[in-house]
Amino acid sequence: MDKMLILCNGEPPSEKLFYKYRAKTDYFIAADGGGNIARQFSDTPDVVIGDLDSFEDRDTDNFRIIHRPGQESNDLEKALSLAQQKGGSHIYILGATGLRLDHTLKNLSVLKQFNRQFEDLFLIDNFGKSQILPHSFSKELPIGTLVSLFPLSGKVTNITTEGLKYSLKDETLENGVRDGSSNTVVGTPITITHKKGDLLFFEAF
Repeated sequence: MDKMLILCNGEPPSEKLFYKYRAKTDYFIAADGGGNIARQFSDTPDVVIGDLDSFEDRDTDNFRIIHRPGQESNDLEKALSLAQQKGGSHIYILGATGLRLDHTLKNLSVLKQFNRQFEDLFLIDNFGKSQILPHSFSKELPIGTLVSLFPLSGKVTNITTEGLKYSLKDETLENGVRDGSSNTVVGTPITITHKKGDLLFFEAF
């Protein structure tokens, strides 16, 4: 089980987006109320995990339920811990943004917490795909693609970009001071390097 889908209980993905990433994966984890969203898509997760304060269908004939009531971790953390135990390396997370802002911020923190545990860890919604970048990153993207850079750790230093309209050359992004939102791809592949800090990259669909 290499590629896994995690579906959370935030803003539901579109049906098209759900099935796009469902088709890419061979193991499907619903984080608590994400199981309700899966049912809306007439799909069945391999497992539902969480404190189960939101999940409504307790019929376990077709899938496994793991009840982990502890409040020291949220449902996404519990799902990612399970994905790690199952040997997942490429993880696609849907439904982790939108609705309550505090839940979205928490899930971004969880993304940072687990980033080094997987080869790829993506947080995806109806607007785009986000990931925390390695210190050296390159990707082919269509000209005109909207991208953003955010210093998830508060401050990211020595950032250099190529292929973006608003380029950075050994510069710093810092929350409350300067961020890199709403940039545009003008050359491909784009390259982004940085030295210190956690740099969140958003790629719009």
